[in-house]
Amino acid sequence: MRLIFAAVSTMVLAAACGPTEPPKPVALAPSATANADLQKLLIEAKAGDVIEIGEGRFDFTDPLSLDVDNVTIKGAGQDKTFISFKGQTAAGEGLLITSDGVTVTGFTMEDPKGDGIKSKGSDTISFKDLKVVWTGGPLATNGAYGVYPVESKNVLVDGVTVSGASDAGIYVGQSDNIIVRNSRAEYNVAGIEIENSTNADVHDNVATHNAGGILVFDLPNLPKKGGHSTRVFNNQIVENDTQNFAPPGNIVANVPTGTGVLLMANRNVHVFGNTFDKNNTTHVMIVSYTNPIKDDPEYNPLPRDFVIRDNTYGEGGTNPQGRLSPLAAALGGKLPAIVWDGVTTYGKKTEDVKIVVREKPEVGFINLGLGTTPVDLTKAKPSMDRQPDAEIAEPPAIVLPQDKPAAAKEGT
Repeated sequence: MRLIFAAVSTMVLAAACGPTEPPKPVALAPSATANADLQKLLIEAKAGDVIEIGEGRFDFTDPLSLDVDNVTIKGAGQDKTFISFKGQTAAGEGLLITSDGVTVTGFTMEDPKGDGIKSKGSDTISFKDLKVVWTGGPLATNGAYGVYPVESKNVLVDGVTVSGASDAGIYVGQSDNIIVRNSRAEYNVAGIEIENSTNADVHDNVATHNAGGILVFDLPNLPKKGGHSTRVFNNQIVENDTQNFAPPGNIVANVPTGTGVLLMANRNVHVFGNTFDKNNTTHVMIVSYTNPIKDDPEYNPLPRDFVIRDNTYGEGGTNPQGRLSPLAAALGGKLPAIVWDGVTTYGKKTEDVKIVVREKPEVGFINLGLGTTPVDLTKAKPSMDRQPDAEIAEPPAIVLPQDKPAAAKEGT
């Protein structure tokens, strides 16, 4: 009887105290074993886990990887948690993610040997409140990309800062359904790139002191092609003046220093509500892909159905770089705010290319009249006349499953 009474008393006491809460996970602290400890946590993670990295400086020599779905990697904040790969001995990115439903947030990564934070083949991936920086400044030996989602879907980049990437600070490649917002790209070759991707909103960012600010383009011979439906709006695209430091042979090595927005070989791109200032080659450059195209008959190198409207333009075009420099000399030393190469023919194909410019009459525009690719600048037939206006439907605002409360924002 006493045993029964004791058991009942224990049950009553437990019920009165309520259910026992699981212990809160302890944030990883800097230590000599932190690199291996963090990788162990990533390997053993289960869906729903939050892996916390505490305040302080972590010096890692080996890259990190995650292949478990629905995990959050969370630091104490950009200015509190620092992960340095300055002594990295193994090749590759600082952190590689190959799983779905992942959020990475709240830390600064320094000096990865390769790319900074990369996702590949991920669905519903979020990069928030992050910084990736190469502390030695702009160098060709830096990693190519800071934040790099590729072959991914439902991509959110929010509150990210990248500096020093030898290709692009924020680079979204071969992906679908994308938002890049509230971020800062500076002292990279390209600030923000949307490449071979579909359905992207790039808004409320700052792209400054890069060789080129924001790029939207398509390249041949990639698994995903036919990029389309991108909106670039409400960004500050100013003072992109860092000398191009891309390694030779890299496609962005051709981006002239001082380019605000570069649009190439893509479809249905709308650029509006941005502020341009002090981009010394030109504010908006629209071009075709001019390199030889091999073994890719489906690739279209022409820009099609572009709308440039309602932007604010400050000083610019005063010191053009690259292949456009001689042309600028012929135009009195300055390029207008918007430059289109005028290419409408490639191979044996000619298209009705629509480049719609709905800007005030005083906003300069030039069609170089190059006609066909590969281009020959000596055969340019420049014209300041804009194309007739045309109705080109603006893509709808992007809605992400991980971001529905904030995704109702329209860019109009």
